[in-house]
Order: sequence, then structure tokens, then C-alpha cells
Amino acid sequence: MTNRPSVYPFTAIVGQDMMRLALILNAIDMRIGGVLIRGERGTGKSTAARALAALLPDMQVVADSPFNDDPNRPDTWSDITRERYNGGGNNLPTDNRRVPFVDLPVSATEDRVVGTLDIEAAIQKGERHFEPGLLASANRGIVYVDEVNLLDDHIVDLLLDSAAMGVNVVEREGISFSHPARFILVGTMNPEEGDLRPQLLDRFALSVDVLGIRNAQSRIEILERHIAYEDDPQAFHEEWQAIEKSLSERIVAAREIVSDVQHTVTDLRLIATMMAEMQVDGHRADLVILKTARAHAAYEGRTAITDSDIALAIKLAIPHRLKRGPFADANAQLDNVENQLAEQRAEMSEDGDAAETAEDGEASAQDSSADAKKKVTK
Repeated sequence: MTNRPSVYPFTAIVGQDMMRLALILNAIDMRIGGVLIRGERGTGKSTAARALAALLPDMQVVADSPFNDDPNRPDTWSDITRERYNGGGNNLPTDNRRVPFVDLPVSATEDRVVGTLDIEAAIQKGERHFEPGLLASANRGIVYVDEVNLLDDHIVDLLLDSAAMGVNVVEREGISFSHPARFILVGTMNPEEGDLRPQLLDRFALSVDVLGIRNAQSRIEILERHIAYEDDPQAFHEEWQAIEKSLSERIVAAREIVSDVQHTVTDLRLIATMMAEMQVDGHRADLVILKTARAHAAYEGRTAITDSDIALAIKLAIPHRLKRGPFADANAQLDNVENQLAEQRAEMSEDGDAAETAEDGEASAQDSSADAKKKVTK
């Protein structure tokens, strides 16, 4: 892992455990779909996002690719790299790069984000020339949007589409170009300045509400660490290097097994039942919960999800999706998730036992009927 002394260490952040865990789980499996961090200013939102990028190990890329193409995944290559190397081979030049961190300004335009095609060159010279946008440099990294609620809805849609599909496709005048665009989308916002539309809220996979830490001792610890960091960033990094390296290695290990994490049909029924009970619209939340539970199991070094994984995933995937009526207490619903899961699991077990008993009874009745017929025949 390459040190970046200019960035505050991820593991040195005091508190905000759910925010840090949401970021880690997205780093383990980018397919989860990003995280929205809502809270007041000065609570470490941007610090955590930048620190995560610095924490992650360097990545191997096709050396001359502006899209951070993965040399081990030819199926995901950009059009340029695919045309240039035609599937790879031993002569494929590779390099190691830091995980990119792209800070998207609120004033960003569509062309700046997705890139542009030179239509004039295509028409006059028959050449397809693509000018990469921010999504090109963000591939396999992190896109950070501060005050995402102030970003144009159309741009937010573009970001969410690319994050969900893992590819950016630009089409102009019948000419198209595509490149991989798999990244962790981290949006931060202060709800007091206005919220996102419900349609956009739902498309953020996870959300965390952060508050300033009220405990005096913890606040003192924050002060001491930041003063030490400002006085000597290099020494501060060296102090935290061992624990940073340990967490980085844990994330890498989890990435290697996350696709092997197993779930049962009962786990799926449990997730679906909980979402129906909570009156969550659509089915995106169900899928997010399953992916998040699998990532957490991998983070814990397990290859099967448990109810604790599902409960945590619900707490991260549901806050921004719950219906908030004038008398609704969303926090109360989430505080009781573990008990609700246990009750649902018990009900499913009872239903299963009842069904098994009924099947046994039916089979026994059929056997008795068959025996009776044999006696009559005799």
C-alpha cells in the first residue's frame, strides 16, 4: 500500500463507525452501488471518503490506458484498449497506479463528466476520437460529490446509471464509444440545505446519517489527533501505518472471497418479507441488502451470510427508503431490526415444520389407504 502523507488516515477517524463501515463494504464490492452520507458540517464526511481512497492498495492497469483498464479483465476493456490489443497477450504493457479519487464539482457539465466525441474528426477523417471525462479517470476508484443535493438532477442520474452498469457509453450522431466506469459513488449533503428527489435517493444503495460527536472525551481525542497530524503529517502516518496496512489487507482478502459468499432460500425469503413489512417500494433495496450482507460476511472472513449480516445491511440500506409520514418513527423501526429478524426466522421455521408435518400426515394417510386396499383385495 502506497503511503499518502497528505491524506488523514482512515483508521485515525474517531467514531462514525457506520459511515466508515458503509465505505469499507463498498470498497469490498463496488457492485453494491455507493453511499449517501447525510449530516451536519464538520463531521468527517469528506475526510473519510478521501482517506478510503488512500487506504486501498495500488491497482494494476493497462499502462497506456486513460481509463484504468484492468489487464486481467479483457471483457471490461474500453473500446480503445480492445482495438489496440485485441484481447491482450504477453506483450500487454501494465503499470501500477493509485486508486483514483475524483472530486466532482457541483458545477460539472455533462460533457465534463462523461467525455466528448469529436464529431468533426469522425465525419471528415473517419476517425473516432474520444476526449475522456471525469468518469474515465474515476474507473475502479472513488467519485466524491460534496453537496450532491445541489448537483443537477440530470448529472446525478448519469453518475448513478454509470455506477449501476459499470460502463459509460457516449453516443453522438450515430457514433458511440464505451469504457468501463465502475466506481464507488460517495455523495455527501446537509439535509438542511434541501433533499434529493425520492427517485434519486432510492438509487443510492446505502445511506448513513452522521452527527457531531457529543462525548467530551471523544471530542478531545479528535482535537489531539488533528493537531498531531497538522504538526507532523509524516510522523502521524507512520504511527497509524500498521493498522492502516492491516485494514487494507483485510479489504483485499474480503474482495477475493465475496463472490463465493453463500446465501439460502430462507435468507432471501427473510429479506423479502422484511422489506414487505417495512413497506419499502420496489425491489432495489432487497438486492442491495443481499449484496451488502455478502460483503459484510466476507469482511468478517466468512463464506455464508448470517442474520447479523442481514440486520446490518438493512440498517445501511433502508434509512433513506423508509416512508416518513408526520407520525412515523423511522429510527424506531431500525432499532428493532434484530428482534424482527428473529421473529420472522422463527415464524418461517414454524411454517416449515407445520408443512413438513402436514406432508408426513398426508404420506401416512396414503400409506394407510394403500394397506386397506391390499386387505380388501385379499
